[in-house]
Amino acid sequence: MGRDFEMRLDAQVPATPEQVWDAVATGPGISSWFVGRTEIDGATVRTSFGDGWIPPGVVTAADAPRRFAYRSDTAEDGRFVAYEYLVEGRAGAATVLRTVTSGFLPGDDWADEFEAMRYGTEAFFHTLTDYLRWFPGRFATPVTAFGPPVADWPRTWQRLFAALGLGPAPRPGDPVRAAVIPDGVVSFVNPHTLAVRAPDALYRFQRGFHGSLVAGHALFSAADPGTWPGFLDSLADPTA
Repeated sequence: MGRDFEMRLDAQVPATPEQVWDAVATGPGISSWFVGRTEIDGATVRTSFGDGWIPPGVVTAADAPRRFAYRSDTAEDGRFVAYEYLVEGRAGAATVLRTVTSGFLPGDDWADEFEAMRYGTEAFFHTLTDYLRWFPGRFATPVTAFGPPVADWPRTWQRLFAALGLGPAPRPGDPVRAAVIPDGVVSFVNPHTLAVRAPDALYRFQRGFHGSLVAGHALFSAADPGTWPGFLDSLADPTA
């Protein structure tokens, strides 16, 4: 048992088609908003996440600056994921970006994985559009950190919100009041993600599919990436 899936998202951003192309079709660009660090070597796309590499993808279309697509190999159980980016210029240095994420999820637990993928895809697309609105043409240092295993997600989210000086139900536009993210503002929230924008960084806290709170940030300055493992450890529930 399993499920084919397809998710479509689109947005207009104040960036040129060339800047959007650099964001979705180059290693430094993808590393500035996606998960971990990405490298593109010829027709191979590799992404490092934590201590390992996600299964590589193969470029299936590269028509600069209009269309870029790649997909993973199909595993023995049928699993694969494919990404497509369609770029269309508009008058006034604006660009419409359309994305399609599709593939196949095997197994009886495909519904849980699909839910996590859907929320994650929404969060990554938001980070991409925020990047193109606020940092077009710049490349970030990606930072990934993992917290301890989480047994009680509602309590962990509340501990995170409190550590960032937020209320129990943060919304986009809420200011962050924490030394660890100076001048931050909430930019996106869904059940698996809290995203914060600052003048020199995009911060993202996500519910990892394997049970930990994950920090996946894009730093556009010399901020210390070593801050984040200790910060996530501080959110561990002392009663767990």
